Amino acid sequence: MQSRNNGIGLVIILLGCISAMRIFAQEPAPSGVLPEASPPFSETVLLSLPPSDGPLVVQAGFQLHDINMIDDQSETFEFSGILTLRWKDPRQAFDPAVEGVKEKFYQGNYQFNELAPAWYPEVALMNVAGMVEKKGLLFRVRPDGTCTLVEGINAVAKSKLQLRRFPFDRQHLQAMFAVMGYSRDEVVMEVLPIPSIDPEKIRVPQWHFEHAESRIVEADVAFQEGESGPSMFVFEMELKRQFMFVMRLVIMPLFLVVILSWSVFWMDRASIGDRMSVSFVGLLTVVAYQIVLGDILPHISYLTLTNVFVNFSFMLMCATIVVNLFVGEFDRSGRGEASNRLDLRCRWIFPLVYGILIIITTTLCFLFSR
Repeated sequence: MQSRNNGIGLVIILLGCISAMRIFAQEPAPSGVLPEASPPFSETVLLSLPPSDGPLVVQAGFQLHDINMIDDQSETFEFSGILTLRWKDPRQAFDPAVEGVKEKFYQGNYQFNELAPAWYPEVALMNVAGMVEKKGLLFRVRPDGTCTLVEGINAVAKSKLQLRRFPFDRQHLQAMFAVMGYSRDEVVMEVLPIPSIDPEKIRVPQWHFEHAESRIVEADVAFQEGESGPSMFVFEMELKRQFMFVMRLVIMPLFLVVILSWSVFWMDRASIGDRMSVSFVGLLTVVAYQIVLGDILPHISYLTLTNVFVNFSFMLMCATIVVNLFVGEFDRSGRGEASNRLDLRCRWIFPLVYGILIIITTTLCFLFSR
């Protein structure tokens, strides 16, 4: 038994010696040189643009869910919705009989990033003005290689607002998307038909959502020097301001204050102190409304319709004080008939001038602010 164990041990030793001789007999590799490791061919090809006869066509569509906020001060708006991108990549084509599925699905960031290492359009919001939050990603691949990328977006974008007609203005908001890093000679965007939005489902405080549409534009700014600009997908929204908030808060009360200030023209010309008190109370009321408007209106350089209305009201209030001074001077100098004629004329001149100024200003504002 002992001799048998000794024999097994000798065999193991001999095998070890033979393995060691083979290792030392190999030619050593030159120092500092590592064997080349070629990257996987499939992964390298999939990360490039899909083959096409011309620029790759990427269809884009956006389905609006809600407009959370419109900030007149910073000229920004916050919106949320679903962005859908569709393109064709023949390299992603598969046989449903072999794969056992009619369509491949990759849900969430992990499956999309780890299990689907292929080229896809990285779309950026070009007029972004704050945070851009993407969530709820879904990537679908059909047997013919048609790829569809669906993701939820919540973002803040900047759009130029026209506030001259405030509070009777309507705004044209735009969300502009472009494929990052590619000119329109490489990637061209097209509009993907999306079901229309029910305007009644979009609720924005102080605004009425009217309609939305999509179109494709060409950007002037290129990503690299010498290249053409990218093709951009633009989602446009039309909204009309609900003016009753400003009407009941500013316009209507101020209009009544101005009318009541004209009561001084029916007061006794001898009570100049009472007439001046009424005029100054109305004047201070207009100043208070200007302070209120400072918080409501954005800080802009041009005048809005509401600003003009308040300024005209302020000027007419000051004019009543001037009339009171003339009436008092006529009464002290014994020209009572002149003061009476002045009061009688002001009773219809002030309302007429006020109405004409409002009509002219409103007409010019709507004509030249289109």
